Amino acid sequence: MIVIKTKDDIKRMRVSNRLAGKVRDEVAASVRPGVTTRELGEYARELIEKAGGKCGFLDYHGFPGTICVSVNDEVVHGIPGDRIIKLGDIVSLDVGTLIDGFYGDTAKTVMVGVTDPSVIKLVRTTESAFWAGIEKAKVGNRLSDISHAIQVVAEKAGFSIVRDFVGHGIGRELHEDPQIPNFGRAGKGPKLRAGMTLAIEPMLNMGKKAVKILGDKWTVVTKDRMLSSHYEHTVLIKSDGVEILTK
Repeated sequence: MIVIKTKDDIKRMRVSNRLAGKVRDEVAASVRPGVTTRELGEYARELIEKAGGKCGFLDYHGFPGTICVSVNDEVVHGIPGDRIIKLGDIVSLDVGTLIDGFYGDTAKTVMVGVTDPSVIKLVRTTESAFWAGIEKAKVGNRLSDISHAIQVVAEKAGFSIVRDFVGHGIGRELHEDPQIPNFGRAGKGPKLRAGMTLAIEPMLNMGKKAVKILGDKWTVVTKDRMLSSHYEHTVLIKSDGVEILTK
């Protein structure tokens, strides 16, 4: 069931998601060679707790990290640890917050001194695909209009789309209905209605679309071990357009 948020729900979601966006950007500014993924996770925890929130991912179905930090061929759900960030890495930061009963969720991929044009293109296309999807996030459109727009941008640029993991509704639960694939035919699925809150998150691979989960039972990597990029905002569908809650 898709939950349509009330005015009070939306007010609370703005608070949680603004914090998620702030933490995402402040942690992103701390990504540099020599920093460990654990240090990034602990910095995120410090920022979230100082603001009176909780780390939305910590202990979620047993996840052991404060945020997800996924490097290079890691697609999503990377657990912060002893890995040291190096020059040339791309680092996906996925931040979840929980304040006053509502979740925030956002992600971006940071390039660490990357000069390879193909890698830069991957990261920038992932963000461009998100914005193409957002253009279709209008009342009266179908959910798959978002999905299809993302797919068109990604595949036109020569990248593959992760199909095993998708975007999702969000609110009092981190993952609510509906699921939001980053691919599919336009004109399918539920109609978009004012009050829907959605976490839209393209995941693009430089190589093939296939992924696998590592032995830690969380970290998702590309099967061909080629690079992957992730970009996500939580958005509110409004009668007059869309609001980026994590901007």
